[in-house]
Parts: sequence; C-alpha cells; structure tokens
Amino acid sequence: MVSLGAVFGLLLLVIVRASRSAGIGFRFASYIDNYMVLQKEPSGAVIWGFGTPGATVTVTLCQGQETIMKKVTSVKAQPSNTWMVVLDPMKPGGPFEVTAQQTLGTSSLTLRVHDVLFGDVWLCSGQSNMQMTVLQIFNASKELSDTAAYQSVRIFSVSLNQAEEELEDLGEVDLSWSKPTAGNLGHGDFTYMSAVCWLFGRYLYDTLQYPIGLVSSTWGGTPIEVWSSRRSLEACGVPNTRNERFLRPKIKPMRSECKSEGSLCPLGRFVPPHFVAGPVKHSVLWNAMIHPLQNMTLKGVVWYQGEANANYNRDLYSCMFPALIEDWRQNFHYGSQGQTERFFPFGFVQLSSYTLMNTSDYGFPEIRWHQTADFGSVPNLRMPNTFMAVAMDLCDRDSPFGSIHPRDKQTVAYRLHLGARAVAYGEKNLTFQGPLPKKTELLAHNGLLNLTYDQEIQVQRQDNRTFEISCCSDSQCKWLPAPVNTFSTKTLILDISACLGTVVAFRYAWTTWPCEYKQCAIYHPRSALPAPPFAALITHQAPGRRAGASGDIWRSASSYIQGPVL
Repeated sequence: MVSLGAVFGLLLLVIVRASRSAGIGFRFASYIDNYMVLQKEPSGAVIWGFGTPGATVTVTLCQGQETIMKKVTSVKAQPSNTWMVVLDPMKPGGPFEVTAQQTLGTSSLTLRVHDVLFGDVWLCSGQSNMQMTVLQIFNASKELSDTAAYQSVRIFSVSLNQAEEELEDLGEVDLSWSKPTAGNLGHGDFTYMSAVCWLFGRYLYDTLQYPIGLVSSTWGGTPIEVWSSRRSLEACGVPNTRNERFLRPKIKPMRSECKSEGSLCPLGRFVPPHFVAGPVKHSVLWNAMIHPLQNMTLKGVVWYQGEANANYNRDLYSCMFPALIEDWRQNFHYGSQGQTERFFPFGFVQLSSYTLMNTSDYGFPEIRWHQTADFGSVPNLRMPNTFMAVAMDLCDRDSPFGSIHPRDKQTVAYRLHLGARAVAYGEKNLTFQGPLPKKTELLAHNGLLNLTYDQEIQVQRQDNRTFEISCCSDSQCKWLPAPVNTFSTKTLILDISACLGTVVAFRYAWTTWPCEYKQCAIYHPRSALPAPPFAALITHQAPGRRAGASGDIWRSASSYIQGPVL
C-alpha cells in the first residue's frame, strides 16, 4: 500500500516541474544564480526570469547595505510569462547582491542571489576538444591545484540537451555558477568544466586582473549543423537531413576492452564511442543549448569544432561557419536588448591533427581552410572581428583519448587568449598569429618560387613534403613537392624544378598530420606562433619558360583551390 505522504510528495514534484516548464511561478532564468559574473561596462547586464502575468517586478542591486540601483518592470502575459530588466553599466568588481521582488496586489515574493561579480563573460562551445576537462590534459594535477589565485574566474556548464524547437530557457544545468575547485574542474572525462575554456579565462584574468565569467556549452562528436539555427543553414543551402545520421569512423576497442593483441587492439582509438554518437539532427543544440542563453550579455565567444564535418557537408563548411557566427551575433545582440555588441569578438581553434591510415584524406586540411572562409587567416572580409588559434602542431600520438584529442590544451588556450587580447581588447603591438605569405614571385628562369611573408619567419624544419606546387600540363594539374631552397628573415625560396609544366599554385602544410609536436616548418621567431596552413594561386610571374598559364589551366587549378591570389 502506497502511503499518503508518498503520493503527496509525488504530486508536489509533478506540480513543481509542470509549473517550471510552463514558466509559471516566480523565478530567475536558469543561469542567474549565486557566484555569477555579469557583463561589465560599457554594456548593461540583463536580469530576467519568469513570473505571474501582470505582476510588478523590482530588481535591486546592492553592495553591503548600499543600494546601487533599482529597476522596475512587469511580467509579460502568456505564453512566456517573462520579465526582464537591463542594469546600468557597472565597473568590474564586486561582490554584489541581486534581489528581485514580485508584487501582485497584496502578494509579494522575493528572490535573492549573492556574491555576484561584474567582469567579462565569454561563452565557450563546440565538440569534444572543447568538452575535454582539466582532468584529461597534460599536467592535470598541477592545473587542478592552481585555483586559489583565480577565485574571480567563475564557471558555469550547460547540461547536454536537445530540442526540436528553440527553447526560452535551459532545461538543465550541469554546473551552476561556481568558484573554481579541483572537483568541478576535474569532474571527469568529457564532463564539466571545459579545459580550453577554463585556461582561456585564466590567461585573460592574468592580463586583465578583473573578474571573468566562463559559460561552457559543448557536446562531443557533433557537426556544426546541430549548433546552427535553421535560418543560417537555409542561407547556405544545407540539405534538410535533420532526421538522418551520417557515417562515422569505425570505433576499435580500447586496450582494456581487448582480449588479444591483434590488429583490432591499438593503444588508442579515434574517440570513445559514447562521445562519437553525439546528436546529428540539425539545429537541436542551437535550440536547447545556445538559444536559451541569448538574453545573456556577452563579451564574446570561443569555439572549437570541425572534426565531425571532415566527412559531412565539408564543402559547405566555408559558408556554414561564417553564417553561424553572424546568426549568433544577431541573436545575442537582440536577445540582450542590444547590450551584447552586434559584432562581438568570436575566437576559434583551427583543427589539430590525428593519425590517419589514409594519408591522402584531405578532410582535416580542407576543414582547416574552410574555418577561415577560404582566406587562410582571420579576421577577413567574411569573418570580421574574429581570431584563430592554430593547433596543427599540437599533435598527440599517444593520447589515451585518441590522437584526435591532443592533451596540450594550455598552448591552445594561450594562443586563443593572444587573439582575444589583440582583437577583442585592442592591444597594440602584440603578435597574435603566425607568419602569412603576402607576395609570390615565380623565378621561372631558374626554377624557383620566392615567397615573401608579412612578418619575420623562423624555418624550423626543411623537408620535401611541407610545401607543394600545383604543376599543370595539357589542362591536367597535380601536386608536386617543393623543397625549401634558401630563406632569409622574411623570404623563403622553393625549388620548383620538378614541374615541367606550368606552376599555378602552391600550398603549405596541407595534410592531416603536418608535423610532430611543435615541429612544423614555419614559425614566428619570438612568439613561437606557427604559420597556418595556406594555399594560393600564383599570378606574379617573372619572364621565363613558365611565365603565364593558359585559360584552361587557370580554370583547372581554380576549380580545386579556393583561396587568395598572390
């Protein structure tokens, strides 16, 4: 026989859950809680929640016994039953207390959150390399013990959730706003809190010396389509395959799962199976894990994704990624009542490397290129106010999580934070990206190609694989190796004598695994930042036997090189 108390308890639980899902009852939005960081000046932070239609809500910001400001609004009618205020811009610091009081007739309810700071709020999103926790990276023990000095860097993690339609608020929260501890930074594998996100925020705090809020919303094994709204996908002509699954790499067992030492039992595998099977229905994570955050005032976003698109809609990525950035910017700007900058800074990690049996697979090199909208670097005309961390030299052949999950997230985050300092914070005279070729000269009479870079270069390695030239003859083109002949402070000369036809293009580091750890060919000498992968058509040709390409050859080369012309 079921007790009356148990029945009553179950009924109460059902009522509470139903009222929450319907937006009935007085509460803050799910991510407004103790220990949160709100965006500082010049923007105003948005405070919002749910209440009783027609009620008046008064939001008060206090510090100690002092009232800093009051804002009054009312609860909108059905269906959302929401209320919202925008606080006046605040200088960085704290702690503060935020109270919200709902009044309807003689009835009054009060909500309160404490230890609130003002600083910069960054959203971190993407797939498993963003999802990896501090527990999984190099020097994890030291990193987990190094939290006492960073109690003003607050962390928040969104639960894994998907939805067919855009949600107004988060369904669940993995980690409410918290001060960093070894426990919540090293919670487990691929759970809260993102290592790249945490380290990025920590490096920013070291520079800025004011509070940083980090919001992690990630899910491993997910293509960009699930993080994109239907609007942005339609703008890129992406087929509506939301109910289909795409082919994923065959997963081999881990060593611990093996019963023999046969070929199916390697030291590592592509990615753990429970993270391979991320959702693939288009827009479901935008709907459930990003759209509910759009009212939050942000400083910017950092993103690490692309592996899942190496063999899925790869050719559309150069449209889908800029479209996602534009769509997120628009939604967060309007959702925050114009407080989040319309073109807020957006940083991302260019794909790292992983071991692949088929070395002629160009999935990763092409995604790296498409991540820049086929420009080779950012910011550019299609991706304004963006910054990129090159990671192709941070490979990890022995990663226990598979080589696709390299453990050096410290260097990734450091390179990201350099981009943020330059692009988001306007720091001058800061080198934040590696050298890029800005000019080519084809010295045809002696079979050489001269590359001039935009900054000083350090040639760290010479081989006959890193640079390649497109050699065309009889309207047929093929890639041939172009070894480094000589180099100086800003120039590098390639030997192109292997081409007996017309040289129409060159490319650099165009492989899945371009080099061993921090041993790629070209770096900036002082910052140790690697030159990104690059491809370009050649037009500047000195007189000689290869001077000029026919229209047919030019069209042939252009068909498979989508990049700048030097």
